[in-house]
Amino acid sequence: MSAPGPDPDLFRRRAVDALLAARERTRVLTACVDERELTAQHSPLMSPLVWDLAHIGNQEEQWLLRTVGGHDALRPEIDSVYDAFEHPRAERPALPLLAPAEARGYVADVRERVLDVLHGAPLRGGPLLEAGFAFGMIAQHEQQHDETMLITHQLRRGPAALTGPQPPPAAPDAALLPPEVRVEGGPFTMGTSTEPWALDNERPAHHRFVPSFFIDTLPVSNGAYLRFIDDGGYTDPRWWHPEGWEQVRRHGLGAPLFWRREGTGWVRRRFGVVEPVPPDEPVLHVGWYEAAAYAAWAGRRLPTEAEWEKAARHDPVSGRSLRYPWGDADPTPERANLGQRHLRPAPVGAYAAGDSPLGVRQLIGDVWEWTSSDFLPYPGFRAFPYREYSEVFFGDSHKVLRGGSFAVDAVACRGTFRNWDLPVRRQIFAGFRTARDAEPV
Repeated sequence: MSAPGPDPDLFRRRAVDALLAARERTRVLTACVDERELTAQHSPLMSPLVWDLAHIGNQEEQWLLRTVGGHDALRPEIDSVYDAFEHPRAERPALPLLAPAEARGYVADVRERVLDVLHGAPLRGGPLLEAGFAFGMIAQHEQQHDETMLITHQLRRGPAALTGPQPPPAAPDAALLPPEVRVEGGPFTMGTSTEPWALDNERPAHHRFVPSFFIDTLPVSNGAYLRFIDDGGYTDPRWWHPEGWEQVRRHGLGAPLFWRREGTGWVRRRFGVVEPVPPDEPVLHVGWYEAAAYAAWAGRRLPTEAEWEKAARHDPVSGRSLRYPWGDADPTPERANLGQRHLRPAPVGAYAAGDSPLGVRQLIGDVWEWTSSDFLPYPGFRAFPYREYSEVFFGDSHKVLRGGSFAVDAVACRGTFRNWDLPVRRQIFAGFRTARDAEPV
């Protein structure tokens, strides 16, 4: 007789909590601006906020009401309008979008029906239902669009519409930390086959051999990046990938996005507030080309995705790969800066309770971290439940980011979670840390 599976009621409660938390965040992001701001396109890189709002509801309807619940379509005529692959972001303002009040009514109607479906769903009996996967997938989808909407808020002009408390300071031991940590070569388990809500590109678990390397203990700070700027980093092609150097010349890049010189110093625009660039925060709003150029200037390189995950998850004592750097327990406010709690990264050296077994800090939260790796499938990858989530992006056009940012919710952030984007992207909440090869001992 087989052992009993996970408790469905546990996952039902977890799904309800995740869905409600995501919806509250969506409400905050869309209620803080007026209808004109909701329907405006603040950048051709992003959708109008009202498109994201109705798209969230449409995805929820398609997967949880129609597919899981077997319900008839509520608004089949809008499926095409909110198909992310059918309409590029720059074209979405011209679509027949639901007005803000109508969009709010639609997503509320969908959610009420979804909670009824969730109440009666067995959460067993197939991969979509097992452990509430479909509900977890949709909660993650909404939180990912919440991060997208937060990026739109950063790009919009005008006074601040969002507020948040200051993050905690650097931990007392921050000044004593070594600049880098050695990770010994050897195999480790990468990816997962057991995390119930892991998405397809995180699967399956598999063994990777990683040669010895060193990795920065902390993310690269604004102060360190300023030294790269002051040393002429944006004027010296030696450090740049040819395509990155072309970007620098074509667009006149000279600093991270949202930075500008003011007098003898630098200021940045952050959610409608102009403030001095804090030297002790992780650098933010740099593209892959900028991260790679800094690493080359520093005599280092970006870590591979496998190196990043080994530094974040491998416990050399037990030989296990952990769910998170600190262990298997879920994130807490003491361990990581997640969930739009602070609207900015914490200073480098914060969150000592989130250290990995090797002593690498701030691997989860604060800033997404660029890696040197292309976004590729793991051995044995199978697209699920649809190809368009991951498979259509595989190849050498997109680079992998790991670890999440202050804008990522814990439901969409794990030690195995993989993000990806084009190397030119700078509006995302991305920074980096560097690495170097190590000789075997």
